[in-house]
Amino acid sequence: MSIRASHCAILATALLLGGCAYADDLFGTNWSGEHPRAASATTAQPAAYTVPPPRTQVAPSPPSGSAAAAGASTGTIVGQKVQSLRNDLGRLQANVAQRQQALATARASVQHDSRAYFDTVARINSRLQTGTTPGNPNLVAEWNQAQTALDRINGDIGQLNRISTEAAADASFASYLSNATRDAFSLQGAVEEDHRELSAIQTEVDATSVKLDALLNSVSDEISRQSNYVANERDNLVTLSQAIKNGRLFGPSLASRAFAPASVASAPASPRRAQSAPRPVAAVGNRPLVVIRFDRPNVSYEEALYTAISRALERKPSATFELVAVAPSAGTAAQVAVNSNTSKHNAEDVMRSLTNMGLPADRVTLSATTSNDVRSNEVRIYVR
Repeated sequence: MSIRASHCAILATALLLGGCAYADDLFGTNWSGEHPRAASATTAQPAAYTVPPPRTQVAPSPPSGSAAAAGASTGTIVGQKVQSLRNDLGRLQANVAQRQQALATARASVQHDSRAYFDTVARINSRLQTGTTPGNPNLVAEWNQAQTALDRINGDIGQLNRISTEAAADASFASYLSNATRDAFSLQGAVEEDHRELSAIQTEVDATSVKLDALLNSVSDEISRQSNYVANERDNLVTLSQAIKNGRLFGPSLASRAFAPASVASAPASPRRAQSAPRPVAAVGNRPLVVIRFDRPNVSYEEALYTAISRALERKPSATFELVAVAPSAGTAAQVAVNSNTSKHNAEDVMRSLTNMGLPADRVTLSATTSNDVRSNEVRIYVR
């Protein structure tokens, strides 16, 4: 009995100790004040364990055509070709950016010079509108300033032409680069990455070509617009110089009116045609449009002449004009000859005035005659 009691006591003690250990593991504490895992580490050595090396983080491959993908080479022959094409593409894109910046600069220069030109012309017109002396030196100086500003605009057109030439060369290089990229697809010894790079380069070349086309169109439109503007303003400056010379404002150049759309149809042809003078179209019957009588020195006729020619061109933009020098036929032969020569010189002066006003010289013809009906030299202008 005593032996069985001893065995039972030992077994109870073992169960009691086992329960305490379980409780320690469950709550994470022991009654001795030490962490159970630390205590177990001092008593029981685990089996040998090798710590695995840290795993290498593999970065995701960049998308095809990005800046990161453009730097690596696959080492193949096609990969070397890809690097060469990529370098050429970079130079092409840099050129396009440079042309775009140059175009913006040229446009800003045109705007600045045009403002200076118009401000100067406006001051001249304002002074002429209020009245001034013929050949006012202050207005002559401002006219020279306007001429200089217009020359600067013409220089801006030269810069636009240079941009157009350079952009056309870039477009040719872009076409070559596109063909070279397509040809590289057929080369032997390429890997998949090479073809992905070639596809990205082809896409960028196509996008750059679109930018070049837009740039060329913009430059072409700018050149055409500014060239027409400068040509018209040169004619207006000639007319303005004539106005400064006379101290009176005429208006815009007759050349700008000559090609305006017609507002009134021309008069029908008459069944009978006069033989002594050209048949006018805009005038009534055979009456001349303008008669300038040189019966005294320094006849002032420019303002009235400008007004009459302008109205005739408004009615018939394709009209041409004939200047007839008419001299009196009375008197001796010598007097008639002198009068005829003087009348011809007067007609030449009138024609010079018309060309200074902007009327093209090929739209004016000269002729001369004598008449018993006149007492002084005249210049008659007929509309054809």
